[in-house]
Amino acid sequence: MPTRPQVILSGFADEAANHKTAVEQFAAFAALGLQYYSLRFIDVGEGIKNVMQLTKPEITKLRHLEDEYGMNVASIGSPIGKVKLCDVEDGTQNRYLPFKKYLDGEVNRACELAHTFETKLIRGFSFYHPKGTDPWEHLDQAVQQLGEIAEVCHRSDLTFGLEIEANLIGQTGQLLAELHRRVNHPAMVTIFDGANIACQGFSTAECIEQYQVMKPSIGWLHIKDYHDPSMKARSSHVDEEMLKNFVPAEVGDSGHEAILRDFAGAIPDLERRLKRRGIPGVILDLEPHLKGGGQFGGFSGPDGLGVALRSLTRMLDFVGIGYHLRDLEDIRAARGF
Repeated sequence: MPTRPQVILSGFADEAANHKTAVEQFAAFAALGLQYYSLRFIDVGEGIKNVMQLTKPEITKLRHLEDEYGMNVASIGSPIGKVKLCDVEDGTQNRYLPFKKYLDGEVNRACELAHTFETKLIRGFSFYHPKGTDPWEHLDQAVQQLGEIAEVCHRSDLTFGLEIEANLIGQTGQLLAELHRRVNHPAMVTIFDGANIACQGFSTAECIEQYQVMKPSIGWLHIKDYHDPSMKARSSHVDEEMLKNFVPAEVGDSGHEAILRDFAGAIPDLERRLKRRGIPGVILDLEPHLKGGGQFGGFSGPDGLGVALRSLTRMLDFVGIGYHLRDLEDIRAARGF
């Protein structure tokens, strides 16, 4: 019998914690059987902070807690690229920073954190074009800046994942694939996220089409979905704080069954390519937002994360993709038995 292609299950652990404390995050993930997590917002004892703001003592404490709960970091869930591309007033609250300053500061900081937490992956974005403008008009500048970010990551032996998301230049599969094609850098891949397409008003067929366009560039997947029966047509600008209809992958509009069934065939080759860059395998990163989501994060609670994980594993079983959750042997190994 052929061996099933295998993925690594991970998730944004802050989604599982009512108060975003490190202990809540790790306890929930360990109980669910997850050994990998993506690090985004966390409270290590001095209040909730984005990973980019963690102090050295907080990092040290967090590393000890990772050991205690048997956790590994899948990716740094950074907000890199969630800033304005152009210094123009467009009615949004998005920040603008001169790019050289941004590159030397926040991008290098993300690389340092990746090394500290022993991960090869940094999640990022494709910059906000001025609200109301055509993202295709801004591709040249975005390509130039993303290329420089990819090169900084490459020099640090890291890989930068560009996530598809509404309101950014890479808001569709076609745009993201074109950014990837033009940047043409081994340190940059794309991240497919079905909900971030469906919430813009695209149909299931359009979500699947955008996955297919992105497929050659995909490095890993975020798993969340969206279903809004009242949505009539695609919106040119999405009010992210008003999005309320995130659902598990089995019941959303993104077409995850068809996407994962197709993706199964791509996993072995992608795994080989990722391992050549020091990445342990093909990661499916849960980011369910089942109790709400916004511009810079979302929340599912420990119960919601459990619902989302069980939904995903049922679907993986159905389409023939293998995965690992903690078992008795893992527990005994951790205890030295």
